[in-house]
Amino acid sequence: MTHHLDILIIGAGISGQLAAREFRKAGREATLLDKAGPGTESSWAGGGILLPIYPWRQAEAISELAIQSLKLYPQLSAELLASTGIDPEWRECGMLICKNPDFEAAERWCRHYDVAFQTASAELTAALTTRLEQPIWLPGIAQARNPRLLKSLSAYLSQLGTQFISDTEIEEIDVVNRRIAGVKTRHGRFTVNELVVSTGAWTREFLNNLLPDWPVDINIRPVRGQMLLFDAKPDTLQYMVLDGDQYLIPRRDGKILVGSTVEQAGFDKTTTEQAREQLYRFATQLLPTLQQFPVSHHWAGLRPGSPQGIPFIGRHPDIENLYINAGHFRNGLVMGPASAKLLADLVLQRPTDLDPSPYSLKPATAS
Repeated sequence: MTHHLDILIIGAGISGQLAAREFRKAGREATLLDKAGPGTESSWAGGGILLPIYPWRQAEAISELAIQSLKLYPQLSAELLASTGIDPEWRECGMLICKNPDFEAAERWCRHYDVAFQTASAELTAALTTRLEQPIWLPGIAQARNPRLLKSLSAYLSQLGTQFISDTEIEEIDVVNRRIAGVKTRHGRFTVNELVVSTGAWTREFLNNLLPDWPVDINIRPVRGQMLLFDAKPDTLQYMVLDGDQYLIPRRDGKILVGSTVEQAGFDKTTTEQAREQLYRFATQLLPTLQQFPVSHHWAGLRPGSPQGIPFIGRHPDIENLYINAGHFRNGLVMGPASAKLLADLVLQRPTDLDPSPYSLKPATAS
């Protein structure tokens, strides 16, 4: 049986769901299809810091998406909570960054993007045991609790009538006259007006396997990240702390998330004792009071690593109705709302708020 869909989004993580929301706001019907369930891969597994780690050390294209997203999150969170009763736990708790040898670059970045900052006070650092180097306090930086944000967003979309097709893989994609003509699954065949691929770390393999005759330069590879969760009491830590490349994130209920590793392990999501020990040692040395609390969870997720961490957002260079929104590396939540809006603007041929060229896709070059 063949079904016709307006917009089919493959991948129901944060990128796919936020894109579906944008299309719904524009009056278009978006359907989400996922090989597992909504938000069960890297979107669920992340930490939820709504700021790229040391953004002044990263490409401008990342900052542009992140800053626009930070402006969208308060309204998005309030809308989700009011509509569903599920709190995404967007919380402006602030972030302390312990080591800033490039303090001047940080200061320039904050001033350029109008991000509040100040030299960290002794009171903020008193509970920590680490070598401080020009510590900086960013009081306006927020977080969201990934699993609850995804649960709230899924419920919101369902209320709007968005269809979720879970536990379903794509078997074939037909291209006729440079357009997606059909998508085949074990549940039947779909024809579509537009097809969006938001398959995270699996995007490169997905496109290569299903569209081998239409190669595209999209170097996205899985990067494993492992995290721990301490079952701490409320107010053990009141703000996020970044020390080197690792961090502590206090949730509203007191639990403290510790992240994260950056590992080249292919598509292996196995947790390791080595990573557990490394993260535990970091956390308890930085905040010694954590030694009195148990570790309640240890998990791993696969980030969609891309060159410089810049996502691919835009139309396939050779297929007219195929679009990609993937490759956000560690910043899927951080850049999510602005990425979804940019994608929707391109699909719907609306003026864009950001220059889309840094995120555009290019044909694969001959080897």
